[in-house]
Amino acid sequence: MLETLEKIRATAIKEIAAATDTESLELLRVEYLGRKGQLTQLLRQLGTLSAEERPLAGKLSNEVKNAIQRELTTRIAALSAGDQRKVEFDYTLPGRRVGTTRRHPVNQTIDELVEIFTDIGFTVAEGPLIEDEYHNFDALNTPADHPARDEKDTLYLRDYPLLLRTETSTVQIRTMEHTKPPIRIIAPGRCYRNDTADARHYPVFHQIEGLWVDEGISFAHLKGVLLEFARGLLGKETNIRLRPHFFPFTEPSAEMEATCPACNGAGCRVCSNVGWLELGGAGMVDPQVLDDMNIDSEKYTGFAFGFGPERLTMVRHGITDIRNFYNNDLRFLRQFQ
Repeated sequence: MLETLEKIRATAIKEIAAATDTESLELLRVEYLGRKGQLTQLLRQLGTLSAEERPLAGKLSNEVKNAIQRELTTRIAALSAGDQRKVEFDYTLPGRRVGTTRRHPVNQTIDELVEIFTDIGFTVAEGPLIEDEYHNFDALNTPADHPARDEKDTLYLRDYPLLLRTETSTVQIRTMEHTKPPIRIIAPGRCYRNDTADARHYPVFHQIEGLWVDEGISFAHLKGVLLEFARGLLGKETNIRLRPHFFPFTEPSAEMEATCPACNGAGCRVCSNVGWLELGGAGMVDPQVLDDMNIDSEKYTGFAFGFGPERLTMVRHGITDIRNFYNNDLRFLRQFQ
């Protein structure tokens, strides 16, 4: 049997080397290694051998089987590599358009806002995403029993009192701690709140807030800056109005509204037929906040404002669901050049 096994190995390797296509190799595999192949049939006779011959024959049969299998694999790879045909490239054919990256629509809005405010003298300031209760609440005149400090609204970390900042007003506080007036900054960035995702809310969102502190700053300065912002973003014909409101950080405070860009104030579905769209909040910095930052409120005054870029993007493009910004649907995102 040992001689027969050696003969099968030599013959199989020779025939495999001479094969010119994969179909021939498959036939050779079946002939030698298939259920009815030569090697398989021979192995069934191992039981008839003597106790001395059986181990030798079993060992050699495994070597023959492995040798044939290796030769088949090598030959298949060689034929596959050599079978690749040369394809002539026609340089006169139009090229395929390569997909290019685009700025996210919310980031596009933030870029425009930064450009508008830097053109009128503001500089960009940044701060940490992880904050403490002092900078996020206490320094902003938010009382200890305010609902915003509850875990239902704020995402606290295990290392209490650390939390994910709920607004970029924290950047204003940190700036006033280390910078003396005049101060004129905008603070764009991500914020986090413990909100349930729906068409108008999302636990991760962006804000861009502004602060101007100097001698003689009045509400008239605030209105002028907000009007410049609205017309730079929504068009030169845009008008604004300020409605009384309350924010712990500012006094007096106001909600800012702008004429609807979809109907120019005439009333439509976008603005619920009122002609005005709410864009954000603003007001004069509370003197107590300035005093806490060691800024003399008798000498300096200031104003602050804040907008949600997601909200502004939805207004500009008629988007009705904020979740579209975060679903990573390329069909939606590719609409924004």
